Amino acid sequence: MNIIEKLTNELNLKVWQVESAVKLLDEGNTVPFIARYRKEVTGSLDDQVLRALSERLSYLRNMQETAEKIKAAIEEQGALTEELAAAIDSAQTLTELDDLYRPYKKKRKTRASQAKEKGLSPLADLIYAQAPDSAEPIILAADFINTELGVETAEDALQGAKDIIAEMISDDADIRKRMRFVCMAHGILTVKAAGDELDVYEMYADYREPLSKIANHRVLAINRGEKEEFLKVAVEFDRDKAMFIISRDHIKEGSPCTAAVKEAAEDAYTRLIFPSIEREMRNALTEKASADAIKVFSQNLQQLLMQPPVKDTVTIGLDPGYRTGCKVAVVDGTGKLLDTGVIYPVPPHNKTDEAKAIIKNLVKKYNVRTFAIGNGTASHETECFAADVIKEINDGLNYMVVSEAGASVYSASKLAAEEFPQFDVSLRSAVSIARRMQDPLAELVKIEPKAIGVGQYQHDMPEKELASSLDGVVEYCVNSVGVDLNTASVQLLSRVSGINSAIAKNIVAYREENGVFTDRAQLKKVSKLGPKAYEQCAGFLRIIGGKNALDSTSVHPESYDAATKLLKLCGFSEKDITDRKINGISEQVENRGTEKLAEELGVGVPTLLDIAKELEKPGRDPRDELPKPMLRQDIMSMEDLKTGMELTGTVRNVIDFGAFVDIGVHQDGLVHISQITNRFIKHPSEVLKVGDIVTVWVLSVDAAKKRISLTMRKDKLNEEK
Repeated sequence: MNIIEKLTNELNLKVWQVESAVKLLDEGNTVPFIARYRKEVTGSLDDQVLRALSERLSYLRNMQETAEKIKAAIEEQGALTEELAAAIDSAQTLTELDDLYRPYKKKRKTRASQAKEKGLSPLADLIYAQAPDSAEPIILAADFINTELGVETAEDALQGAKDIIAEMISDDADIRKRMRFVCMAHGILTVKAAGDELDVYEMYADYREPLSKIANHRVLAINRGEKEEFLKVAVEFDRDKAMFIISRDHIKEGSPCTAAVKEAAEDAYTRLIFPSIEREMRNALTEKASADAIKVFSQNLQQLLMQPPVKDTVTIGLDPGYRTGCKVAVVDGTGKLLDTGVIYPVPPHNKTDEAKAIIKNLVKKYNVRTFAIGNGTASHETECFAADVIKEINDGLNYMVVSEAGASVYSASKLAAEEFPQFDVSLRSAVSIARRMQDPLAELVKIEPKAIGVGQYQHDMPEKELASSLDGVVEYCVNSVGVDLNTASVQLLSRVSGINSAIAKNIVAYREENGVFTDRAQLKKVSKLGPKAYEQCAGFLRIIGGKNALDSTSVHPESYDAATKLLKLCGFSEKDITDRKINGISEQVENRGTEKLAEELGVGVPTLLDIAKELEKPGRDPRDELPKPMLRQDIMSMEDLKTGMELTGTVRNVIDFGAFVDIGVHQDGLVHISQITNRFIKHPSEVLKVGDIVTVWVLSVDAAKKRISLTMRKDKLNEEK
């Protein structure tokens, strides 16, 4: 297998790009580093392409290694032919390799292996040959009676021979490959109720859909229903089609032995091939659905992590609760904890006046500007309480309902215990709620990505693939934004290119022992942070107010000389970076001739353009260019909603069949995929992303089931009327 050629074709890249990227990855460079600081080498391949290339490279290398092991194992048996070796080398998937290896695998005890031990292989060969002049199989079988080996009768011998033939047909790699293809094209997934109680799986009580057409989210729903024992699931496939595929290669008409081989073929299909193919079809559907769900989850997570921070704002975090009260945490604009408390504004306590007095005092004492309210138990009542307080204070305060997903995971973690050893779990949760509004990325990196809750069926996903994909998203987001070296937590630092958790802890320990970092070069003094790690991480770590103004930018230290020369050529100094007085460098670069100037400065054109852009906006945060999060001052309830009402909301989750939108009534409304736009779209993510502020209209409200149906198409609203 030529891996480079395969990657080039699959990813639609140039050979030199793939060769360069593979070389860089093999040298231990991270995807964020290659994407940001080795653009000349790869032709500016972005994170997404590089990550796909890296994953596929691992898969193909694993396949290549497996192929070599298979060939060696078959060679040991003296059965490796040139044709078989070529077939193994040209296999496209691990499944195909497994099919080719199946006849040579050491099998557990089977009916066929027992028949072979009884000396019935020659009889099987005679019958399978289906010679026109052959004797009847039962007559042939009589010669193989051997009471010592347990073959008591001719019938016993014939059955053993048919078992051997059945396994041989089952082991035919070509048959399995064709059967797999035809079954996926023509098979039907059938679902039945497993009992009288169906819970949320009512629509699947008696359900059929072609394997080739079933939607990914339905596959995952059916799988969960089966796991919870509400549903029975099977694959239905036309037996005649299957037998035609088998007969074409294994049945020869006109022989006395033909009928016996047909019986063996029927047995092979029923007992060996179809159960295996059925499992493979189910697995294939699940793998495809899981891959799609992981992709959607990853997109949603990226958009959530990249939500613009509510910067420099003193915030009260409210973790709502009934019996145990609402936990309160006040944090300053940098997320530092200032104060905590517990109030009881909702049932069963209803100490509303006392709670208002406490909150008003905190607002005045710390000049609080926003409330962040968790969306869990008692959230709606707490939101009403906060809205009343805001009205009474009447000083331009706002609030935002924040997803609590993962807050309890964080608050019960070792990290939270180390950060706030004096507080109980619920007070830590209130701190997390406030901070995740102020800076979603910095706070959410402390939580296991799958606990953040912006996907569908994420707890049913394959653990390794989900973790790998979500970790890649977190890594991308952290390195895109950059990290303040002097304030970042261990969790944030450990997501930086080239830094693992051990090095991150050492950075924080160095900071605590020696004071703040004043230049990037000090990183080289950190224990276990060697030259390679320094190269990978330096450009993503920022030092604000340090000795070198370039340390506050994403310009890599390896390009400092070029950046300094460029500043001088364009009439600026390093002080102008700090004072943010640099503009027009990109135009000057273009006017001077980009390629000529890049050569003069000793860098590539992409690096030169990146340096110019960074000098104009040092330490720019890509999140600042996105729409600001929506803050509210008042509240509505589901009872206030009327069909046709126009509302503004925030997209909270994008899934296969639509998007959930927060419209400020505590219950997110669903915009079905058909209600998103008046043009055809395959997936809601083509139009919407988490955090988008959208205008919607109410289609219907079911208060009993807590369901709100919304539309983004005003024409649909008129149709409903």
